Amino acid sequence: MPDYKGKNKWAVNYLKTIYFDYPEWTHCAVNLLPAAWIKYRDELADVISRHPKLFPGFVKGNQDYDRIYNPTYELGIHVDSWGCVWKNIERGMESAVVEHPLADWDAMDGWQTPDPAKDGLFGPMDWEGIARSVQRQRERGDVVTCNPLPHGFMYMNLYYIRGFENLMLDMALDDPRLRKLIKIVEDYNVEVIRRCIEYNPDLMVFGEDLATQKALPMSPDMWRRYIKPSYKAIVGQCRDRGILVYLHSDGNIIEIIPDLIEVGVRIVNPQYRANGLDNLKRVAKGKVAINLDLDRQLFPFASKSQIQDHIKGAFDALYLPEGGLMMVAECAQDVPVETFDVICSTLEEVGRMPDHK
Repeated sequence: MPDYKGKNKWAVNYLKTIYFDYPEWTHCAVNLLPAAWIKYRDELADVISRHPKLFPGFVKGNQDYDRIYNPTYELGIHVDSWGCVWKNIERGMESAVVEHPLADWDAMDGWQTPDPAKDGLFGPMDWEGIARSVQRQRERGDVVTCNPLPHGFMYMNLYYIRGFENLMLDMALDDPRLRKLIKIVEDYNVEVIRRCIEYNPDLMVFGEDLATQKALPMSPDMWRRYIKPSYKAIVGQCRDRGILVYLHSDGNIIEIIPDLIEVGVRIVNPQYRANGLDNLKRVAKGKVAINLDLDRQLFPFASKSQIQDHIKGAFDALYLPEGGLMMVAECAQDVPVETFDVICSTLEEVGRMPDHK
């Protein structure tokens, strides 16, 4: 049975949603990319100030609109601890990997890999800072989360290291060197998560984009052969300790949602457009908690009524009184500032979110 002892009301409601234990409201959120802050600045702050239910504690004037928290959102070239070279051409948006350390398998002999005890993706792993963060969350009664693994921790890291076409050919040809590479990346991830588990968090958050907008980049059988065993090793540690697992993934992941549930994922974060409401109702509704990623490709062009119909339609299709539904809207600089306001108002309405008091 879930234990809500010591949790604040927001944490209790969030956990009840995941456990299908009749939450009082539907958890909704709006995520703003740094590029949106850089472009809109005070205009965006004015909108956020009108929505304290979604942005509790926000005070206009306390923000550095140009601050970037993730190094790969900065312009220029960035080299990670695996030797992958990232390039950014628009500040505030994510970089892309443009050079791959094992594009040629001959480079493997001298390849240096990160140490999970010391190395994060870009710089040292701050285990002391992670411990302090966990303690602060626990003292506030929050849902305690801990996971320093980056977005793209397993499958995506394989093609960052090898290059996408090379990786697909490796799988098709069952190259034995690929098995060795998978084990190296998996072992790093397993050890990072093992260390995180020692902090006894409530929830571990993972993220990587497993699919294209239309389908997996490989057959489901091939995904189960090469990627699923690593997910079992990494995520299974959390499941075995009773720790909830959240997985974000862009792309059409409908075919493997049952597999993700099997390895221990308790909350999926699927894209609306890539997966479709009918598919999500069929495969995921009532079986796993869904944090629905609303249609980011609609937001830049939609009218007020289209935004309202989109959000309300998604809610009506996936809502269950016992829980299991959350919704999130991610917005970049291509979304008109007036649309931010409509998105926030509609989410507050359908989620029946209370004031933060």
